Amino acid sequence: MKLSHEELIAALQRHFGFESFKGNQEAIIESVMSGKSSFVLMPTGGGKSLCYQLPALLMDGVAIVISPLIALMKNQVDAMRNFSEEDGVAHFINSSLSRPEIAAVKEDVMSGKTKMLYLAPESLNKDENIDFLKEVKISFYAVDEAHCISEWGHDFRPEYRNIHSMTQRIGAAPIMALTATATEKVQHDIQKNLDMMDAIVFKSSFNRPNLYYEVRPKTENVDKDVIRIIRSMEGKSGIVYCLARREVEELSAKLQLNHIAALPYHAGMDAATRSANQDAFLMEKVQVIVATIAFGMGIDKPDVRFVIHYDVPKSLEGYYQETGRAGRDGGEGQCICFYSPKDIERMRRFARDKPVAEQEINNQLLFEAQSYAESPFCRRKLLLQYFGEEYTQDNCGACDNCKKTFRMEDERELLGIMIETILQINEHFRSEHIVDILHGNKTAAVMSYHHDQLENFAIAQDEDEQTLYTIIRQALIADYIRKDIESYGDLKVTAEGRKFLKYPVQFDIPIEVHNEDEDEPLDQVMAGSAAADDVLFSILKDLRKKLSKKMDVPPFVIFQDPSLEAMATTYPITLEELQNIPGVGVGKAKRYGAEFVRLIKDYVDENEIIRPEDMRVRTVAHDSTRKISIIQAIDRRVDLDDLAESKGMSMDELLEEIEAIVYSGTKLNINYFIDEIVDPDEKEDIYDYFKQAESDNIRVAMEHLGYDDYDELHVRLVRIQFHSDLGN
Repeated sequence: MKLSHEELIAALQRHFGFESFKGNQEAIIESVMSGKSSFVLMPTGGGKSLCYQLPALLMDGVAIVISPLIALMKNQVDAMRNFSEEDGVAHFINSSLSRPEIAAVKEDVMSGKTKMLYLAPESLNKDENIDFLKEVKISFYAVDEAHCISEWGHDFRPEYRNIHSMTQRIGAAPIMALTATATEKVQHDIQKNLDMMDAIVFKSSFNRPNLYYEVRPKTENVDKDVIRIIRSMEGKSGIVYCLARREVEELSAKLQLNHIAALPYHAGMDAATRSANQDAFLMEKVQVIVATIAFGMGIDKPDVRFVIHYDVPKSLEGYYQETGRAGRDGGEGQCICFYSPKDIERMRRFARDKPVAEQEINNQLLFEAQSYAESPFCRRKLLLQYFGEEYTQDNCGACDNCKKTFRMEDERELLGIMIETILQINEHFRSEHIVDILHGNKTAAVMSYHHDQLENFAIAQDEDEQTLYTIIRQALIADYIRKDIESYGDLKVTAEGRKFLKYPVQFDIPIEVHNEDEDEPLDQVMAGSAAADDVLFSILKDLRKKLSKKMDVPPFVIFQDPSLEAMATTYPITLEELQNIPGVGVGKAKRYGAEFVRLIKDYVDENEIIRPEDMRVRTVAHDSTRKISIIQAIDRRVDLDDLAESKGMSMDELLEEIEAIVYSGTKLNINYFIDEIVDPDEKEDIYDYFKQAESDNIRVAMEHLGYDDYDELHVRLVRIQFHSDLGN
């Protein structure tokens, strides 16, 4: 079936409302409509889906679209139905449908209403579906997210490797394989597995000029850093990717505590919740989705403005595809990755139980990701080079490295030694091994191959290992060496590299220049300003004194000095903020807090104070369960000695917990225990002392009451009850 350019444009406008094709779309559509197989490599946002949607609508029969995720199928089917007057134009068959629903789908397919049928490879493999599809006219097969076929791909799915045998059982038809990310190795795997080595290959540029790439060190304050980034993008949608489900849950909870509308998404959640959270993000009911890599494949949200990687990704393919979900409309897209070498080691350990071949692949992919993270070179140039595309500009102006200042150092001598070493070991080893030899690292591999006997062993032991890796990366860019895609990344010397050995030329590598006059990090500035505001502290003490007279209770019953100091440091202006002050809690905030927060707010406004609260990261409490169990035990009148023993605590530790609970505003009654061990007259004397005391300090109380006459444990117990009775 062949249509003219004008006819295709008319069909495009009629079905999708567009007036022109993007990039290679028209050529790809013409290819499949002429009965040829196609390999389509097109970055996220380039319009891959249209490449099979339009020809499916125009050709006789039904296009079988093989897709990896139920959520992705639903998203694509819903999108197609929005473009058509007929809901039956697109359907999916997967485990989410009941038998009657599947029967209804098959009826639409047989009637000719359906032009696109989406199936996961697992569904395609079922005999009942294969038998059904044998009776249907297939226009072509579209294998979406085709990188799932390759073990070198970032979303490898073993079921994808059976697609070819399944399509052969159903009946031959042209195949279109589509992916947003594929190195030469992955592309070769896909074409070989699908038996489409003669397919027409359509490659679009991987360059996304609107995306900004940055790698930041992952520190203990990474949560605070993430929150700061999101706050700086107020009102803009974003995705935060984490490797582990636990991290997803914890980080999303922390964002919520810090007044950021965020929801989690990972494969361990039930399907209904996962779908609801995805829809909430798409409908902009929440600003941020915190997810594992299960989220986002094929999600058509054009205005994602930032993508944050909480951990370094497992592969550069995965990183490129995930960052590609930012700025699909051509607008702003901030891509920030947090990197720690510890994360790389952790992921290597996770793969130790896998077969050796899988470990090799995993380690090589991790090495590429690590090299990217640690590189001083243009991030854009590195990404494009990884996918076999040359980027000729010296400075992209839109990555962190291109915004830094570097001085260049000529390392032609070290490069010559490195090329020489690669040749000496017959070009059979990867970058890490070369660095180990030159640096003098006596690893198991170096020793087993006797490479410690080489003349160049330890010749660069005084050089930083990162400098050696930088030389390797720069040599790859300069085409002096290459990585063999058929092996696990062994370094090979090119013709240019051999020429360099004979006739060395200048070989500069960048060394970052740090400006010693740079401003202090914000954290340090904040830390230096974290002392209590003496003026406010004094005003708060006056208010406390006034209230204590009005309520006829000692001032410390209302709030103790450390609580006032915290208020004078963090400036809480709402009851919610106040209850997070140490020694306050919900009860005291409600009972006494209104006048305090009103006073603090007026003080902040009058003095134009910038509050540290706006930069504070709230954390999820981990000890609340124990506090609740202590309160419940006291409500049941459990003997405090027995309670301490059951919690594995000393009596002193238990009393500290109970004091914290009471000082935070929770009312407790421990009279049942006091009455068992404290004489009634003694209890009354202690109680009367605290009524008139200026301080509830135990040392002062013991000196007044007398160490010989009163037991300190008794005094502490009565003090707790006194605070609970009068303060809460």
